[in-house]
Amino acid sequence: MDALIELQSEFWKAAGETLYMVSITLLVGGAAGLLMGLVLYATRAGSLLPNRAIFVTLNVVINFFRPIPFIIFIAAVQPLSRLIIGTGIGINAVIFALSLAASFAIARIVEQNLVTVAPGVIEAARSMGAGPYRILGTIVIPEALGPLILGYTFIFVAIVDMSAVAGLIGGGGLGYFAQLYGYRQFEPVVTWAAVLLIVVFVQIAQFVGNRLARLALRR
Repeated sequence: MDALIELQSEFWKAAGETLYMVSITLLVGGAAGLLMGLVLYATRAGSLLPNRAIFVTLNVVINFFRPIPFIIFIAAVQPLSRLIIGTGIGINAVIFALSLAASFAIARIVEQNLVTVAPGVIEAARSMGAGPYRILGTIVIPEALGPLILGYTFIFVAIVDMSAVAGLIGGGGLGYFAQLYGYRQFEPVVTWAAVLLIVVFVQIAQFVGNRLARLALRR
């Protein structure tokens, strides 16, 4: 307990780093994943804008990158990170890798939720003269909003987990704090303090996500 008290400033700094990494990743990766998911849905056979070449290419890319374990993925994208943001280490490099990894997972979640929208609703909009982009924006996304919110909540939890893994290679945040000051210094109280705060973050996110999803489903 004394060690944790002495490390208070580092503890809360690490908590802030985790929230920073997760929030930026969810913003950037969430937007990219939503775009890819919409393209997958719209270009699949029988959908609003069928295009086999685009669908197959994007589908293969997502299927290739999505199964890669994050600890391997973060090392593999270091050269690309150095090329684009100028560094392969540190919090910004971790955010770059997190955003890429999250975008592929989110794309699949978005696609899977959009395909559950009843075809009859889409056909009714088509019969009234609505174009594909209008149907996507005013019919498909609103109809799938509740499940999409739950999907993004799931991804938030996954990003928190991945940010902790990034701590193993000096990426900052609570994972790095727990490993550096807890595991390496044989201070289980420090380790568990980081674990419990991560659990608090996840519980709050899950509560908010569930609440927003219920509100969307009741609209």
